[in-house]
Parts: sequence; C-alpha cells; structure tokens
Amino acid sequence: MGSAATSTYEGFTAEERAAMKDHAKELRTAARRSPADKAAEAERDVLAKIAEMQDSDRILAERVHAVITACAPALAPKLWYGMPAYALDGKIVCHFQSAAKFKTRYATLGFSDQAKLDEGTMWAAAFALTEVTAEVEERISALVKQAVS
Repeated sequence: MGSAATSTYEGFTAEERAAMKDHAKELRTAARRSPADKAAEAERDVLAKIAEMQDSDRILAERVHAVITACAPALAPKLWYGMPAYALDGKIVCHFQSAAKFKTRYATLGFSDQAKLDEGTMWAAAFALTEVTAEVEERISALVKQAVS
C-alpha cells in the first residue's frame, strides 16, 4: 500500500447529524398521526419550520412555498430532513434548503430523481437562491410544473 492519506474521514458533520435526527423525528411524528390529519399537520409543520428560519432564508422559503403550492397543488408539503419539501404520492419531488442549515453561502431549491427535469444526458437538479424576484418565481413555477408533468 502507499503512503497515508492526507485527509481522514471524521464522520458526519454536526449539521448532517442534526438533519438525520430531524428526519427520524419527522418519521415518528408522521407515524403517530391519523390519516385524516396527516396532510394538514404536515403543512403546518412546514410553515412552522419556515417561521423558525433566519430572516433571509425565511423570506426565500415563504416565497418558494407560495409558488410551489400555487403552481402544483398535487404536491404535498412535508418536512424532509428538517427542510420544507414537496411530495407526490409520498415521494419527494423538490425541497428548499436554507443557507443557515448547512452553513452555506446561499439557499437552494433542489429536485430529486422523481422530478421529470431530464434534458439530454445532463441537467441541473439544484438551483442557488439569493433572491426571489418575479422572474425567479416564474422559473420556479416552470421547473416545478415540469417536474410533476
């Protein structure tokens, strides 16, 4: 074998561990809910999580939530690893990741492999968000509509 590696694996970051704990809590909470209350409670959870965010992330998340729920009512809001997410038939299609959650420079709107954004052999699956303008709202709306088409 060769020389020792210059970096070593130190496990998950504190942010990653917190996200996993959030996800475990979300699963436990969802399992305790009655089927009739699940959708309404899940949306309340998303709105509560958005309300907890720092101002810059909260403003972005509120606009993203409003655009997604308006343009794709078939998507069900729910928490996913402590992030607002939107699912179709129980499978996550897209999610909002605040900049503060993972201490990044910008928030992102990410799409899962369930999203039908395929374009040739390579396409974007996440988009950086620094501001939600009318033009950005139109782009989000078009992407989400394409994702669920």
